[in-house]
Amino acid sequence: MEEEKGNGYTEDGTVDLKGNPVLRSKRGGWTACFFVVVYEVFERMAYYGISTNMFIYLTKKLHQDTVQSANNVTNWVGTIWMTPVLGAYIADALLGRYWTFLIACGIYLSGMSLLTLSVSINPLKPSPCSDPSGLNCKKPTTLQLGVFFGALYTLALGTGGTKPNISTIGADQFDEFEPKEKAQKLSFFNWWMFSIFFGTLFANTVLVYIQDNVGWTLGYGLPTIGLAISILIFLAGTPFYRHKVPAGSPFTRMARVIVAALRNWSLPVPADPKELFELDLEVYAKKGKYRIDSTPTLRFLNKACVKSNSTSPWLLCPVTQVEETKQMLRMIPILIATIVPSTMIAQIGTLFIKQGTTLERSIGTFVIPPASLAGFVTLSMLISVVLYDRFFMKLIRKWTNNPRGITLLQRMGIGMVFHIVIMVVASLTERHRLQVAKANGLVDNGNQVPLSIFVLLPQFVLMGTADAFLEVAKIEFFYDQAPESMKSLGTSYSTTSLGAGNFLSSFLLSTVTRITGGNQGWIRNNLNASHLDYYYAFFAILNLVNFGFFLLVVRYYVYRAEVSDSMSVLTQELEGSRQHVSD
Repeated sequence: MEEEKGNGYTEDGTVDLKGNPVLRSKRGGWTACFFVVVYEVFERMAYYGISTNMFIYLTKKLHQDTVQSANNVTNWVGTIWMTPVLGAYIADALLGRYWTFLIACGIYLSGMSLLTLSVSINPLKPSPCSDPSGLNCKKPTTLQLGVFFGALYTLALGTGGTKPNISTIGADQFDEFEPKEKAQKLSFFNWWMFSIFFGTLFANTVLVYIQDNVGWTLGYGLPTIGLAISILIFLAGTPFYRHKVPAGSPFTRMARVIVAALRNWSLPVPADPKELFELDLEVYAKKGKYRIDSTPTLRFLNKACVKSNSTSPWLLCPVTQVEETKQMLRMIPILIATIVPSTMIAQIGTLFIKQGTTLERSIGTFVIPPASLAGFVTLSMLISVVLYDRFFMKLIRKWTNNPRGITLLQRMGIGMVFHIVIMVVASLTERHRLQVAKANGLVDNGNQVPLSIFVLLPQFVLMGTADAFLEVAKIEFFYDQAPESMKSLGTSYSTTSLGAGNFLSSFLLSTVTRITGGNQGWIRNNLNASHLDYYYAFFAILNLVNFGFFLLVVRYYVYRAEVSDSMSVLTQELEGSRQHVSD
């Protein structure tokens, strides 16, 4: 009987593109995820092939100063990570994840193609210049800037539809109600991050080297071709995918709950939750959704489901809809607490790279591109994820009895501690670099400091380790804790965190530069005369304060109740396997 159930139809409401129920044995699982993950490897190669070295392009080819270049990078990356909110809305409310994703891929590819043209052909590409300082170089024209940045933001619009949906499409391939598939989903996000960073590693090493030493045409053309290949790979997996039917606009459903609660301000909430308005269980079962019992948290919103004479959806909402809204609101403080660490990540592609340009980068005749050090973030994360998934998680769950080893919020907290350490290390390293620059009389002329670029290695490696804890847990947390009908919106919370972090980076850099004296302040074009060590120390303090805030909000956070008993079944299986081993 159990075998028949395992090979039957999925129980989570997934369908094929025609809306027909799907057999678990025919669709989904790791077979479908293979196409999704391979797509992401190529897509990450495309995205990081553009973003990793953009700071260098802006300073060397468009001749922008340090602060302007850094802010242009973080503003664009911030937009990249914020637009998924729009993509999640369209997927959940209108088109579904699959079609939203495909349309967005077309926009994404058109932006990449235009960007490649903007660095390749006259009159779109900037004029060549041999002056390394850029002071005597011809400034780019309005047309050149317009096409370049227009392409960047077209690309950003496209990623808004791909980012929140591709990981969700992958997670949808595992049935929440089937214990074996639920167990597989526990490792999905770890291996998802592991796989996509192969593409990132290629971008951070091979593509960055090509851009610095061969040319920007080939350096941008290869990522564009890679993106086109990735889209074809995704399409090839279409016969194997399971799909979730769009459940309607999550924003509208949330707005109805809030409006109804406000309009029912004067109505008393009954002591017995069973007296609140709720739909029959069969209604949810037919839609492949879950009914959620009323909870005492955010009790004010329960007024939205107090029975009255009205049946308007703006005056009366079912308990499940109210609880879904509560859950999305409960996650907002956690979202806010992850913004500051996202600001630290923004330094990898800006100020960390600027530091690298001031150091010795030669190994024999080979010159290391400054942006390629980001590859060590990737390597560190790959190693850390494997160690976490294969060793740490198995070891720690012997004591915690948690299938994940530690909770997602605990994992995020460890990542935040790493960010404090990273900025302390970065500040001390920069202080040492400045001392060497002063000892060699390089403060005023800004010439290369006689230190190896590998002195920056600890801050890059630690950043990758922090990502293995915080970033992986953050994606899984917002997906896992979002209501079933709002998974795309939940996933977009993690991208919103990164977007807000990049915009905060732009704000802090501009504000600190202005307060500390503008061109004579902490961050100048000449880093040897700057005080980047002070700026990093400020970041360390900011991370410490943010960690205190995180501990506060975690103390009051209530995890979403499991929608099935598969988690407890999985726990029992884990306990049984340990007993079997001990026997």
